Amino acid sequence: MLTKVYSAAISGIDAILVTIETAVQKGTTFSIVGLPDTAVKEAYTRITTALQQSGIGFPHKSTIINLSPADVKKEGAAFDLPMAIGVLAANEKVPSEHLSEYMIMGELSLDGSVLPVKGVLPMAIKAREMGFKRLIVPDINVTEAAVVNRVEVYGVKNLAEAVGVIAGTSDINPTVINTREIFAAESENFDFDFSEVKGQESVKRAFEVACAGGHNILMVGPPGAGKSMMAKRLPSILPPLSLAEALETTKIHSVAGKLHRGSMLMTKRPFRTPHHTVSPVALVGGGTNPMPGEISLAHNGVLFLDEFPEFSRTVLEVLRQPIEDRTITVSRAKYTVDYPASFMLVASMNPCPCGYYGHPTKKCTCQAGAVAKYMNRISGPLLDRIDIQCEIEPVAFDDIANRAPAESSAAIRDRVIRARTVQNLRFKAEKGIYCNAQMNSRLLHQYAWPDEQGLAKLKDRMTKLNMSARAFDRILRVARTIADLEYAGTMQGEEAVTAPVLSRHIAEAIGYRALDRASYGRIF
Repeated sequence: MLTKVYSAAISGIDAILVTIETAVQKGTTFSIVGLPDTAVKEAYTRITTALQQSGIGFPHKSTIINLSPADVKKEGAAFDLPMAIGVLAANEKVPSEHLSEYMIMGELSLDGSVLPVKGVLPMAIKAREMGFKRLIVPDINVTEAAVVNRVEVYGVKNLAEAVGVIAGTSDINPTVINTREIFAAESENFDFDFSEVKGQESVKRAFEVACAGGHNILMVGPPGAGKSMMAKRLPSILPPLSLAEALETTKIHSVAGKLHRGSMLMTKRPFRTPHHTVSPVALVGGGTNPMPGEISLAHNGVLFLDEFPEFSRTVLEVLRQPIEDRTITVSRAKYTVDYPASFMLVASMNPCPCGYYGHPTKKCTCQAGAVAKYMNRISGPLLDRIDIQCEIEPVAFDDIANRAPAESSAAIRDRVIRARTVQNLRFKAEKGIYCNAQMNSRLLHQYAWPDEQGLAKLKDRMTKLNMSARAFDRILRVARTIADLEYAGTMQGEEAVTAPVLSRHIAEAIGYRALDRASYGRIF
């Protein structure tokens, strides 16, 4: 008898349908074809033992399992449960009339328990796209899959429960989640708040501008000035995720196996902080079994690189292309996958190896030329791609001793959201552009071109500092965001969208280019 059971495999961050065809005949052989990897081939031992421990027993017949499409490599143990169901259905121990309505996935333990698997959310989305009515997943993954509506999702703890669901003898009900209600309740809770940050008003302003326009930012300052402390509070002032962004972000973390057990949609923007010893593959993704890297895990959120110059030159240079394109294509001999990588880069660094160059009270102990050598670890092209570059001074004692709370993250976030609302209206007809940091040359000329006084100021500074054309574009983008923050509180609709970029906006944006190559000697 021949039966078909349906499952899914992961390709990039999306799923592809896999048809598991099972045929039985006289004999005792067992084979799996269809480009299975080692984990899939080892499923025979897990399936036979799980069936015996579940009191079902493995049928003593020759069994052939084909995983279609045969030209796509099948990886991992997520096919254990659907293959076991296929074997039982082919031997008429499970009714097969309604198998075409189910998509099934799950790893089997030797005692028959169903273990969690990666990538359940994109698999559930694929099930809905393909018109499946029901989905059987491990019980631990059920809330993740139940995010997808119009599909009945059953969470099973063991093989016997899965058989009961298919046979119609189980009392397990589909899991139903009110996604919008939970999403709204959890998206406003943060562990850190800017009200806890004393002083550093100029840096807070730079962070507000960066979040309002989605701009990359680099902080330079001595140890203890609060660089990491403030960076950790960035998610609290970023605009909330939309449901579409949350779904896309959760898909990436689901494929990478980074979701906490029992979790559903990610309600907060990701904040990734890889160590400076990270490898290029870990950062961009790939590997023997392709997985998203840190830049993709930071998609729709923040990638924080502390001690920026301590990262290897190779690692830093691979950031240049995804910062511009907001996607990364990983090409290897056996595969090519595309991962989204629209992240906000936040970096921090000391001004020199000892950390105290330019400090008001502590003397720098670095040798001559060490400061310039340290700063030169960051290439000019990469520095050009960082919109906002700000210096941080040590916090004054009076600010530290002041017990009054500073401005809260909620107040800053309100201004950021108003500015982003203006940008959403401005770019509603532009595909793939959602904030000022993503504007192309056409949009810069249309919405961010300064008045004559501002253009003259920009020409003067660019000539004196020998800035690049890319720096010119970055300044205009930041100036547009500064203007949006100003106008969003006083104007509405098209008036705010087309409000002019003035010389004061250009002047502040130029002030955020502290580390441009030609100015290194003047600043450090």
